[in-house]
Amino acid sequence: MDPRTEYEARRAARAATADAAAARVARVSNLRLCVFLVLVGLVLAIAIWDITGHLLWLPLVGFVVLVVQHARAAAVEGRARAAEQIYARGLQRLDGTWSGTGQQGEAFASAGHAYAGDLDVFGPGSVFELLCVARTRVGEQRLASWLLAPSAPEVVRARQPAVAELAPQLDWREQLALSEGDVRSALERGAAEAWAQAPRRLTAGPLLTVHRVLALASTVTLIGWLGFGWKPLWMVIAFFLQFLAAMRERAAVHEVLEAADRPAQDLALIAGILRHLEEGRFTAEHLALQSKRLHAAGTPPSVAIGRLVRIMDLVDARRNQIFLPVSWLLSLGTQLAHALDAWRAEHGQHLLEWLDVVAEFEALASLAAYAYEHPEDVFPEIVDEPQFSATGLGHPLLAPDVNVRNDVALAHARPTPQALLISGSNMSGKSTLLRSVGVATVMAFAGAPVRARALRISPLAVGASIQLHDSLQEGASRFYAEIERLRQIVDISREQGPALFLMDEILHGTNSHDRRIGAAGVVRSVLEAGALGLVTTHDLALATIADDGTGRTVNMHFEDQVEGGRVAFDYTLRPGVVTRGNALALMRMVGLDVDEDVSESAEDAGI
Repeated sequence: MDPRTEYEARRAARAATADAAAARVARVSNLRLCVFLVLVGLVLAIAIWDITGHLLWLPLVGFVVLVVQHARAAAVEGRARAAEQIYARGLQRLDGTWSGTGQQGEAFASAGHAYAGDLDVFGPGSVFELLCVARTRVGEQRLASWLLAPSAPEVVRARQPAVAELAPQLDWREQLALSEGDVRSALERGAAEAWAQAPRRLTAGPLLTVHRVLALASTVTLIGWLGFGWKPLWMVIAFFLQFLAAMRERAAVHEVLEAADRPAQDLALIAGILRHLEEGRFTAEHLALQSKRLHAAGTPPSVAIGRLVRIMDLVDARRNQIFLPVSWLLSLGTQLAHALDAWRAEHGQHLLEWLDVVAEFEALASLAAYAYEHPEDVFPEIVDEPQFSATGLGHPLLAPDVNVRNDVALAHARPTPQALLISGSNMSGKSTLLRSVGVATVMAFAGAPVRARALRISPLAVGASIQLHDSLQEGASRFYAEIERLRQIVDISREQGPALFLMDEILHGTNSHDRRIGAAGVVRSVLEAGALGLVTTHDLALATIADDGTGRTVNMHFEDQVEGGRVAFDYTLRPGVVTRGNALALMRMVGLDVDEDVSESAEDAGI
């Protein structure tokens, strides 16, 4: 079945399950209320007419059973509703109505990044929002890191079959997404690392034995005093000694209990994810390796975290006023603090690895969801010789009906050029092509399929100057921001090996004389450093950059047609320099009075 048909069928099935569970919840709720009223009536009857209390057992047991049944039905409904939303969100992605509905990753954006802002990697309607189905913070962080920096070729080659294997496994990916409750704010790696690697505050030894012996002594002497008439002196002595021992470690115990509170809660949330990953069986080498890491410690992480959760349940129980005397009698706080410190000493070294595996699987699942939903996209071939050779390249953020595809070939080997100098009128598709090339490179080295019919690509460090703005806070003009970014691109080309540069309307904020000289110098610098790239411009005088006799740069263009007072674009890349512009036509279309003589002179000049 195609993705849309499959998603619609699954959403309908999950909705039907949720509706049936909701109906059961309503029935059980009504029945539970009836049984409760019967209980109240029996209690009143017993109080008034002195009826035997044995009559209470049957409705009381029935009430407990109904409470359990209600909780189970509510859990089924909640899980089915969550699954229904998974497929509804998938249908939104297929329909192109997903923008603004998912995680946008703005927390990972950086104003000084070489391409993230220019290529819409984060934010509303971004690449990250399109891809991300991760439910944990570490999963989002991992996916963002893949988009922010290219991975090594061998890593990408390992991820591709992993993504391909997970793509059709809808049941597995659904279970991963439904594991436990809301885990989006769960433990971040930095917080986990700080807690896991903190020095141990309490150590097992004679003092722990003393705590246990004194707790036992206090309990025995209390029972002896209450039940067997022992002298209270022994109880007082045991309590006093227990108090002294507790005071000795009071500060450390408080610190251990407080420090473990949030990490333990977050780990409890991802225990379901880890349990699901432990049960997975994979053929792709990268997936099998990740799964193996979960079993390296011997104790499965879900089991270890289950112990931690039970300890923390007792820690929470200490806050109950009814349970507090028992907690004090058993020195429960001290013993639990020792247990927490021992747990961290045993499993803390593995905790970061568990989180790393969760992050890896969630990021891979995000790429797998994209691969399943876009079966026409291809995994790129990663090669060593510097090149970007795409056939039928499009932009993944554009709807298929408006996504015109083009071929782009860049390489060191002639006759393929290192750079394309693209001219064209306003709105003709120049910036979109730059973004398509950039996003394809970013997704390729994240391990994802790309919007193309074929792509051969080598490792390339991306630098883009496409979407720059004035900054009132920093007192910087757009032109100054652009030359700063161009300097960054030149540095990337020189320092990070083969680079991909994407320069939109290069130096358009200055006069034509300085623009021509400056643009030629910048392009020459990055080409001499071995970079590949694209440059767009409105200034046809810059077309002469390609006339250096080396063949490193060639002119390409987009064109348009003005028909019946309307401007039509076909967004198709063509060889050569554009021969006409649409600025004057657009000005006339909006009602501006353009002098005819001046406009004819401009058109004759090719502006």
